[in-house]
Amino acid sequence: METRNLIGYSYLPQLGNKFKAVDPSLGTDLPGDFYAASMSEADAAVNLADKAFEIYRNVGKAKKAAFLRSIADGILAIGDDLINRAMAESGLPGPRLQGERARTTNQLYMFADLLEEGSWVEAIIDTAIPDRQLLPRADIRKMMVPIGPVVVFGASNFPMAFSVAGGDTAAALAAGCPVVVKAHPAHPGTSALVAEAVKKAAEKNGMPEGVFSILYDDGYAIGEALVKHPKTKIVTFTGSFKGGMALVKMARERDEPIPVFAEMGSINPVILLPKALEKRAEELAQLSASITTNAGQFCTQPGLLIAIRSEGLERFKKALATAIADVNSATMLTPGIWANYNKLSGSIATNKAVSIIAKSDKVNTANINQGAAVVTEITAEAFLADEKFKEEVFGPYSMLVVADDKAQLEQVVNSLQGQLTASVMAEKDELPEYKNITDRLASLAGRVILNGPPTGVEVGNAIQHGGPFPATSDSRFTSVGTSSIKRFVRPVCWQNWDEDLLPDELKINNPLNIWRLFNNQWTK
Repeated sequence: METRNLIGYSYLPQLGNKFKAVDPSLGTDLPGDFYAASMSEADAAVNLADKAFEIYRNVGKAKKAAFLRSIADGILAIGDDLINRAMAESGLPGPRLQGERARTTNQLYMFADLLEEGSWVEAIIDTAIPDRQLLPRADIRKMMVPIGPVVVFGASNFPMAFSVAGGDTAAALAAGCPVVVKAHPAHPGTSALVAEAVKKAAEKNGMPEGVFSILYDDGYAIGEALVKHPKTKIVTFTGSFKGGMALVKMARERDEPIPVFAEMGSINPVILLPKALEKRAEELAQLSASITTNAGQFCTQPGLLIAIRSEGLERFKKALATAIADVNSATMLTPGIWANYNKLSGSIATNKAVSIIAKSDKVNTANINQGAAVVTEITAEAFLADEKFKEEVFGPYSMLVVADDKAQLEQVVNSLQGQLTASVMAEKDELPEYKNITDRLASLAGRVILNGPPTGVEVGNAIQHGGPFPATSDSRFTSVGTSSIKRFVRPVCWQNWDEDLLPDELKINNPLNIWRLFNNQWTK
């Protein structure tokens, strides 16, 4: 495992402040010395990415697709070493990380397929009408083009799928944008192993040097330098609201403001409608798994349950308490995340308006940083009276808000801010009665779910993983699925250009055989 900072194809001398990864379950240092990058190294990485962009933006789709597939193949070739290191650095179980590795490589293969098909560029052609009355129409053709160097911040809770070669990097490289990764300090070893696979794939496929770099830092200085660098064009981030908004502020205050696509947290409300509770209260209590799996450290974990007081709700509470009590504690990603979880959940639980209705009885005392599940209850009136109850508690925590009637249920839902997901558990025949609520959910969240848990994000073409502020900094885009490529491109129009000077995507004979909107008709 190469632990030095990587700029292009060169590993740098070990000069910066040294730090180590920590096993969060034991609190012990892991093998490998990592070195914080310097300001000059951050500057060099972005400048090299900008230089690479002039070449990489014009690399053909087949070569880019081969590059992405080589990255995926290289990640798989690392084998158990990658899983074992990720387990040691994150405290996450092996099967979860094996699934995450598959998601990471499948994303890369998916974008390779997208590139080869080619229609993602949204080519539109309106040919000239020189004799049109009253004014002639010029020949106008438009398509998406890459914007420039991208800075990707690795996430704490997905050491592979939202990290070095995760969805942000895959989409940016597919779009034609070089990437500089700021590795997350909680899992530098995992990052280093994947970075080496990216480097080898770039060399193998003849990509311009600087198409990929990775820098380490156990603080904030290098991240700030990368965001403020004048040649950085886009920033992606998955993490806390505080961290995301700090990056957004930095980017807005630049001489040239740039977009920051920040996913910043969500409590992902689940609405439990009366007939569903009456008919299947015990079945709905299986939400316990969505609340607690991997210590609840998912951005789509259901942190809020909302229902009307009823006999069915009492049965649900009883079944949920039984299920939660039987859940083992789990190691949280970092000591800081564990401490923050205990602080926030403990503060809420001691509030006079709140009662604890479910709590894990199985705490692993052999390991440290153990997240134990807690579910609290509050009345709708008390919930509406204090905004702090709407803040995310990152971990295996959820709050049940109990309304007196339908009107109060609507009031609670209407009070919520933007979310990644919103779910409704309902019987089909009761949905029309609650149309105001389901309509509100569509304006509240990026993904609206009927009779299913919010955890488990399908990576595909139709997925939307993003929502209104404060869930994300820009609700128009997704950070998961093929549509995420749109974050890294912009439309350019060519007017009155000769055929031989146009991109292949816009030539009349369509040499790439892609779907295009040609004089108002979709055609190949």
